[in-house]
This record gives sequence, structure tokens and C-alpha cells, in this order.
Amino acid sequence: MFQSTVYSARRKRLRDELSSGLILFLGNQEVPFNYPANTYSFRQDSNFSYFFGLEHPDLAGIIDLDEGTDSIFGNDVDIDDIIWMGVQPTIKDQAAKAGVEYAAPLASLNEVIKQALATGRKIHFVPPYRGETILWLSDLLDIPHLELKANTSEPLIRAIIKLRMKKDGMEVAEIEKMVDVAWKMHTTGMKMARPGVVEREIAGTIEGIALSQCGPVSFPVILSINGQTLHNHYHGNTLVEGRMLVIDAGCENDLHYSSDITRTVPVGGKFNARQKGIYEVVLNANLAAIEAVKPGVPFKEIHMLAATEIAKGLTSLGIMKGDPVEAALKGAHTLFFPHGLGHPLGMDVHDLEGLGENLIGYDEEVQRSKEFGLAFLRFGRKLQEGFVMTIEPGIYFIPELIDIWRTEGKLADFINYDVVETYKDFGGIRIEDDILVTADGYRVLGKPIPKTVAEIEELMK
Repeated sequence: MFQSTVYSARRKRLRDELSSGLILFLGNQEVPFNYPANTYSFRQDSNFSYFFGLEHPDLAGIIDLDEGTDSIFGNDVDIDDIIWMGVQPTIKDQAAKAGVEYAAPLASLNEVIKQALATGRKIHFVPPYRGETILWLSDLLDIPHLELKANTSEPLIRAIIKLRMKKDGMEVAEIEKMVDVAWKMHTTGMKMARPGVVEREIAGTIEGIALSQCGPVSFPVILSINGQTLHNHYHGNTLVEGRMLVIDAGCENDLHYSSDITRTVPVGGKFNARQKGIYEVVLNANLAAIEAVKPGVPFKEIHMLAATEIAKGLTSLGIMKGDPVEAALKGAHTLFFPHGLGHPLGMDVHDLEGLGENLIGYDEEVQRSKEFGLAFLRFGRKLQEGFVMTIEPGIYFIPELIDIWRTEGKLADFINYDVVETYKDFGGIRIEDDILVTADGYRVLGKPIPKTVAEIEELMK
């Protein structure tokens, strides 16, 4: 945990954003993965952790906007618990670590909520995402579970987004530590990318690095020679010369601050001419997008800059044709780059996404597109100092998508389909870095992870 004053200050800032009522935060519960006593590793809810900092299951927090008080609800352990878990801090002691004076048994939460509802007080809550939390919240508030989403508090959601999107120095330091662990994960994976190695050997090794250095991976490791599948979690392929290996992986610490890095390397450590050509197009898009980062620039514009760079590069290779700028504007590049450029990063690897992508990433000035490819851009609005974003362009040759577009003759003025056919066995390439928006530009976070052709080949020797 940070010092208690950090959590008190965060709650104070949240209180300043809303007028009246109670703010209810439910912490996460233990979740079994095959029978009740055999649970997944506990992971606290990020919003609860941000405002209260406590990493224990079965806790709830209330911020009373009218009384100016904060409360923690939870149960102290008994001797049966101590036998299995050892001595645990009392709820009162835990609350004190979060700067909260009032602590009470979990059962008393029901009475507090019941009394608030009886007097017509507003209960602010955010969308629940776990089944057990949905049932708990539904029971507490007497709202059918299917109606919870419609009753969430948009003022609370917007206030949390406002506070959590801008990272302070302590938060940036925690994210940067996780990027440094990702450096070890990725450089180790690069060195292991040899013909004959099975993907799971690398995936298991880099996940082990995360666990040994800080904590769990921040999302299930994506690692495959079939990089044309964007989120490929299958790790059963044997590496062979001539293929590219995509490794998309990061980690999180006990405060839940995360990293998210992608590198793509040639199996065996040496780029052939075809691989090098595509790789450098992606790298140029990555570098151009990073250089464009600064406060006040809509992220949607940076995405389109990367798209134009990809169209220019693929045109120079003969894969695309015509005017690259016009090709990007008409979406021809989305055959090869069908996803968004990046997303916010923080306590969640897709930070705050559970509160609603459009509320986080769009506003009255920048609207979400409905066009293929651009519609998948999770964040489009203007950047601000303190935002941490990922920059992740890619090029993919997806045979099924190529077949559909070619059959339809889609955007044939910009795509050399005969040439594209020869790349159907290529797979995919993407390169991702974690970027802090500074007062006058940007800073790439963490120890630099090799990404030029020369750097990768030197490391993989």
C-alpha cells in the first residue's frame, strides 16, 4: 500500500466531484475455479484498491458525501481461519492503513444501505463485472441483477475516470517498475525463440519471471508464430525458421499497476528480406506515433498517422498501391491493421475499461467511428499530461479476411491482391511501448526493450 494519506486524499478528491448520497465500493471475493476451497489467486477490484488500498477479500467501502465520513466493512478472522491462514490484521487495523476511522462487521453494511434507501438517499455505484459481485450488489440494493447496469451512477463513473486517468509521480514510478520487469520477460523470450522450441516453453518462462519479480502477468500471455490472430493464447506450436514470433506480455505488482509490451522477432534471430520489409513498416509507424504524442492532440489523429505510415510502407513494398494518404482515409490499410493504436494503461492493463470504453475514450469533440478498423480504437479523445498510453501498431495477413475482401473486390484501387496472396503464410507483426504524456510531449517508460532490426539480431545472436 501507499501511505494512508494517499488514499484519504483520493477519496477527498472524489468527494469534491459529487454532491450528495453514498458512494458504495464492493471489494472482490474469493472465486473457486473447480471447487469451493480451491480458489483462484485473489485479485482486488481496481477501484476499491485505488480509493482504499486494501488487498483482502470480502470488504466493502462507503464514502458518505453528506457526512464527510468514510467506512470499511468486513469480518475479523476467528480461530478456524487462523489455523489455515495465520493471524490476520483486524478490520479496524486495516481501515486505519487506508486512513479510515470507522470499521464495522460486514453484516452491518446491509443496515446502512437499507437506512439510506429508506430515507431516499442516492447510492452511487459503478458497473459490476463479476458474477458474485452482481449478486451481492443486487441483494444489497434490491435491484434485479439485469437492471444494475441501468442504475449505475454516471457522475461517479466520470469522476473516477477524471481522477484515475491522470497518473501522479508515484503511479508512474510503479508502472515503470513493471515495464522494467517486462524488459526481462521480453529479452528472455527473444533469446529463447529458436527453431524446435515449443511456444509454451517461452510462455511459461516469461510468466515465471513475472511471478518471481513482482506478481502475476497483467493479462494472459499472447505468444504465437500465428500472429495473424490478434489475441492468440494457444502455445502449442513448435517454432520453425522463417516464422515471426509475436510476444505480447506484461505484469502487475501488488498495487496492480501494470505493463503491456509487445515485440515480434524472427525465429532463429535473423530477419529475412521479407520479414525485415514488413517489420520496418510497423517500426516506422510505432516511432512516428510516439513522436506525435503530446497534450492536446486527439489520439484518433495519432492512430490515423500510424495508419498512413503503414499504408506508405506497404505501398513501397508493392502490397498496396495508389495514394497512401487517400488509402488510409478510405480504410484500405485496415485489411492489414484492423485494430486501434493503443489504450490507457494503469491499474488495469486496459485501464478503466470496465467503466465503459466510450466514456473513457471519447467525448463531445471526438466521436467513435463505426467504420471497420477505426471502430476498434478504444481511445480517441485529446491526450492530457499524466495520461499513460500504449502505442501498438501492427500488420497482419489474415487469410480469411483477405479472401473476403478479394472476393468482394473491396478497395481494389489500393490493394495488390496478387501480391497479398503471397503473404498469406506470413502471420503478423506488432510493436508496443508504454508512453507517459508529459507537459511538452512524451516519455517512453522503462528500460528500452530492443526493437530495431539491429538491436534484435544482436540480442538474439
